[in-house]
Amino acid sequence: MRVSILQDQLAKGLGIVSRVVDTRNPLPVLANVLLATEDSRLKIAATNLELSIVTYIGAKVDRSGAITLPKTFPDLVNTLSPEKVEIVVDEATHSAEVRCGMTRSVIKGIAGSEFPPVPESAEADVVMQGRQLKEMINQTVFAAAREESRPILTGILMQFEDDVLTMAAADGYRLAVRKARLHETFKKPRSIVVPARALSEVARIIVDEDKEVGIALPGEREQVTFLVENTTVSSSLLQGKFPDFGAIIPKSYNTAATVYTSDLLRECKRAEIFARDNAYSGRFIVHPPRAQGEPGQVALVAKSAERGEYEGFVDAGVEGNDLEVAFNIRYMIDVLNVIGEERVILESNGSAHAGVIRPENRDDFISVIMPMSVQR
Repeated sequence: MRVSILQDQLAKGLGIVSRVVDTRNPLPVLANVLLATEDSRLKIAATNLELSIVTYIGAKVDRSGAITLPKTFPDLVNTLSPEKVEIVVDEATHSAEVRCGMTRSVIKGIAGSEFPPVPESAEADVVMQGRQLKEMINQTVFAAAREESRPILTGILMQFEDDVLTMAAADGYRLAVRKARLHETFKKPRSIVVPARALSEVARIIVDEDKEVGIALPGEREQVTFLVENTTVSSSLLQGKFPDFGAIIPKSYNTAATVYTSDLLRECKRAEIFARDNAYSGRFIVHPPRAQGEPGQVALVAKSAERGEYEGFVDAGVEGNDLEVAFNIRYMIDVLNVIGEERVILESNGSAHAGVIRPENRDDFISVIMPMSVQR
């Protein structure tokens, strides 16, 4: 194999796939990135057998072939000057000579034939604007479980019904649900649970948010594929029953406070400094207006035996009763960071009940946070 390619394009392609490389896998080839020629393109791929990413970039191909190279290769490419990179593969020794400017390197690899087959293309069942899908992922993925004690909770439910896509994530302490209209209509509902890591990679790869992204739903294989421009992301599905998230969402509230998102986020970040030693617990105290024409108020209190204590206030439009409830401040920050609207509404039925956070004047996103014990 002999190819020439611009350094910035090669670095970009390697950056797209490299996060999937599994250096701890007992199969040495899975710790490598595949380089293979195809017409006037260079195919770059990586897989851990559960998640695969394939991307194509333009290249001058003088001799076709394939090889897999270790992490040394992307590390090297990132340091090269922004010039043409020439890669010449010696099939006998499974090594690649890399030339760029005044530099020359030889990197030992593994034969491309040992790389497992990965999905490269599929027919899309759903087509969405990149911006919409990226936002939906970012507004749910934070609520997925990190620990694998309940594997199904490490994924995000994607539910296709009529012309609506619903995405939901829950880790037992919080829930995030986002809905969007589709161009396609599903007369028969379909549901899949996709690993949160896979969807995070999809969101990361969507750079041109105005471009469309295709989603190929599972067929014979239990696998979903996302088509992002010249890149294909394929992931195995999680097996099991996702919780009935609708039952978790409160249907009514005794208190609702509307605040500016940036104001509440700022106070949460300050309080979080003091809440770290107390399981990130913070008390949210809501007071209705004292007199007509005055604003209500949300106070946020966080205490630490070692650091001290913090108390901050934001003006709020308050409906209903006084409220005092404790939430995990980090969970609140996660929601406020992605909500994307100027004002947010916090609803609750009291200290023993979950809190609901949703954007003002929108009904396509909702997050639920379980309460913590109030410590004074």
